[in-house]
Amino acid sequence: MDQMYSNKELELIEFVQKAVQIKSYSNEEETLAQFMKMEMERLGYDEVLIDTTGNVIGRIGDGPNKIQFDSHLDTVRVTDEVAWQVPPFSGENREGFIWGRGSVDMKSALCASIYAVALARDRGYIDGKTVYVTGTVCEEFCDGENLKHLYRELNLMPDYCVICEPSDNRITLGHKGKAQIRITTHGVSAHGSAPEKGINAVYEMAEIIKGVEHLNESLFHEKGQHGTIVLSDISSEAASLNAVPSQCSIYLDRRLSIGETLEQVKAEMDQLIEGKRASWEVGTLYHTTWKGKQLTYEPMHDPWKIEEEHPFTKALERAYVGVTKRQVPPFDFWDFGTNAITPVSMGVPTIGFGPGDYKLAHMRDERCEVSQIVEAYYVYSELLANL
Repeated sequence: MDQMYSNKELELIEFVQKAVQIKSYSNEEETLAQFMKMEMERLGYDEVLIDTTGNVIGRIGDGPNKIQFDSHLDTVRVTDEVAWQVPPFSGENREGFIWGRGSVDMKSALCASIYAVALARDRGYIDGKTVYVTGTVCEEFCDGENLKHLYRELNLMPDYCVICEPSDNRITLGHKGKAQIRITTHGVSAHGSAPEKGINAVYEMAEIIKGVEHLNESLFHEKGQHGTIVLSDISSEAASLNAVPSQCSIYLDRRLSIGETLEQVKAEMDQLIEGKRASWEVGTLYHTTWKGKQLTYEPMHDPWKIEEEHPFTKALERAYVGVTKRQVPPFDFWDFGTNAITPVSMGVPTIGFGPGDYKLAHMRDERCEVSQIVEAYYVYSELLANL
């Protein structure tokens, strides 16, 4: 796109920069939520509110066709600030990129969608539609749980949902499923000077860990999508450092490709602990949002994919071509999970599209290309003309 930006485009770029300058770690999103609310009010949204979970919601229009653009407010933490080329909360515009934590994941997309819906209103694209832009909380820990509360509180079920996660402005048709599991082995405590009188839960777990490694190897293949499993945490319990551990736990992160199911994962877990003094359970997570809402997250989600010929996919293709004058690049499919799990579970046609290289998400020197942000702004707006 032309690098000489219009006044409105420059406003958007500055908006992104200011958003990046606001720290919004998970469960600490209040300042950013209020900032987004003020900007939507300034742009003349028909309704703007912050719900009891802490999500910010802006609405334009009141027609029967409901379209949602969703982004999350929260970011992962910065633990290596001095090592960044550009300070992570500077929002600096350098070399055609906006730099900083959240620039890719995913404040650029949120800002672009807020401006895009206002542009669509001004161009007359909202007639017969109600369009919602949502900035949701705690996604980095509890993807989709935020939208469950939002939909319930607003009594909302969209007809279409765009997940604005970074995709390099490629149309993304779905993402892998996820199962997070905790396996616990149960031993018998004994004094360290007489280990033969006990049963060491860590030794019991050692064979299971080898099984996890072999399972991951069996899931791998070089061509196409495939599932994965990784041991991401391990701990043990003992009466003291002089005692045989009576319990050992591991936390597993299992990603599912298209064609794999949660029932398959459950069978894998049963096989891993077969013949062992062990049990497994879903690795439920608990969080409290900045508004004080308690979130209970059950991380068990099937993979999903919208059809290439779905009318929603075709509408986004037309919007992309109309804006960029380029051929639609090959469709993408995210390896990571997103808030899409909630609208997909409700049967809502859902698709992904957003600026930024997702490989830079959570990374040092995170940065989003300015031209992609501006391009996404127009594509989001043009999508509303095609629905």
